[in-house]
Amino acid sequence: MPVNAESHPESGDHDIDGDALPINEVFYSLQGEGKLAGTPSVFIRTSGCNLRCWFCDSYHTSWKPTHSWMSIEDIIDEVRTFDEADHVVLTGGEPLIHEESVKLLDELADYGYHTTVETNGTIYRDTAIDLASISPKLRSSTPTTERDPDGEGEWANRHDSRRINLDALRQLVTNYESQLKFVITGADDFEEITDLVERVRNQTQIAVPDDDVLLMPEGRTRDELADTRTTVAELAMDHGYRYTPRLHVDLWNDASGT
Repeated sequence: MPVNAESHPESGDHDIDGDALPINEVFYSLQGEGKLAGTPSVFIRTSGCNLRCWFCDSYHTSWKPTHSWMSIEDIIDEVRTFDEADHVVLTGGEPLIHEESVKLLDELADYGYHTTVETNGTIYRDTAIDLASISPKLRSSTPTTERDPDGEGEWANRHDSRRINLDALRQLVTNYESQLKFVITGADDFEEITDLVERVRNQTQIAVPDDDVLLMPEGRTRDELADTRTTVAELAMDHGYRYTPRLHVDLWNDASGT
C-alpha cells in the first residue's frame, strides 16, 4: 500500500479516532539487510525523521515526507492480510520518533508477530521489539552543501549534532536483541566505526560481539552498490565483522514497495 499524499508528520493533524501513525507505505517483501536477510516480512514504513542522511533511501519519509494517517487498528488489519509472513519490520524514516509506535509494536506482539525495528539509534522506547536493527549514522552521512539532496546544506549542523546518542544506544543494546548496522561509503569510515563500537561496549554490561556488528555498503541502486560492496566486504573479512548485503536492491533495484 504505497501512500502518495503529501503531508507533514510533525503536525499531528488527522481525523482518525484513537492512536494513529503517519504511514508512507505497508508492503510485503523480503528483509534485505542484517541477520534476517531473506526472511519474508511485512514492512510498515512510517514518515518523518529526526536526521537527514544525504544518501537516505527513503527520501519521501525524511527530506520530503509523504504519508497518510492510519489508525493502529487499520495498520494491524493491513498487516494481517499478508498471511504468508509472521515477521514485521517497522521502519521509516525514524519510527521511534512516534510515541504511537509503542502501541503498534505491543499489539503486533500480542498477535504473535516477530518484530524488527529499524532505527538510527537516537531514541529509546520501552516496547515489544524482538530485534533492534540499529544503524548509527557516521560523519560521512552528514548532508553537507555538496551532498545535500536539496542543494542547500541547511540540515548539516542539525544532523551532525543529533546523529549519535550514546544513552539511547546503551538502552537499545541492553534491553533488546540487537545488531549494529553501519552504512559505509568508503574505507575512511572504518576508524569511526571501531571507535563507536568500543564506546557502546563501554556503556553497557551486555556483550556486543563482533558478529553483531554489520557492515553494509551504501547504495540505492545496483550500480551504486557495485561501487562500494567489494570494499565493504573486504573490511568485514579483515576485521571479523559481518557483511550484510542489500538484497532488495540486488533483486529489485530502487523500486518502491520492496
